[in-house]
Amino acid sequence: MVASLFDRLFVAKHDTAKAYVHDWLEPDDNRINLFSAAVIALVLTSLVALAVETEAIRPDAQIDPHIRALVGVINTLIVFAFAIEFGLRFWSEGENPRHAGWKGRLRFLAHLVTIADIMAFLPELIVIVFLPHLHGGWLAALRALRLARLVKLARYITAFRIVGDAVKRAWPPLFASLCIAAAQLYVSAVLLYFIEGTSKPQAFGSITRSLWWAVVTLTTVGYGDVYPESTLGRFVAGIVALTGIGIVALPTGILASSFAEVFREHYEQEQKRNAAAPGE
Repeated sequence: MVASLFDRLFVAKHDTAKAYVHDWLEPDDNRINLFSAAVIALVLTSLVALAVETEAIRPDAQIDPHIRALVGVINTLIVFAFAIEFGLRFWSEGENPRHAGWKGRLRFLAHLVTIADIMAFLPELIVIVFLPHLHGGWLAALRALRLARLVKLARYITAFRIVGDAVKRAWPPLFASLCIAAAQLYVSAVLLYFIEGTSKPQAFGSITRSLWWAVVTLTTVGYGDVYPESTLGRFVAGIVALTGIGIVALPTGILASSFAEVFREHYEQEQKRNAAAPGE
């Protein structure tokens, strides 16, 4: 009976248990299965726990101490769950021809998503096991590493993959626009440094100080904490503010075009898969 159950669970679809686990971790159809849904739920739960924990550790927090303890337990369970998930992923990744053998495993470990998987659990796992009494700044830094768990969502949620593909495809023109933006920021800071540096040294006394005004102005944020007062300074600042519209619009247009193109291609591929499914 046990052997029959094993056959239904593993051998019916795959030759080995490793292949079965790999299919659960990396489904061929990129659809969300029970396992990937559980990972997504754990990631979202960990982010909520992080937000609650930052409030619970404050001395003036109004949160019940039991809630803080519960959040700690939840995070510990999530850390161990992600450790087990990564162990299964590393063990079964040999089913992927690109990652077969020890060289393939090294290539697997070098991937950005794999590094994010490791950062999502390993630092805190080390603290939980070996440094349970650690407090202070280092612990706060480790909490920030939980943001790496967001990368795990890109593996299962199509929207994240589409955005990533769009950025990758638009990178050459996007990089060119960022270079133009950086040059314009620097030139604007230099101009205001020479115009306002003497009259307002606190705000424009150096190019590095003027850069803050340039960033705020060119991005159209406009905090109003730093501004020129001379007539020439205001005239130049007005020109800089107008050109700032282009700095924001150029990369936005590039990304929007790339995103629309990638989304259209993904939709067409999905339609083809759905059309081919009944005949398989």
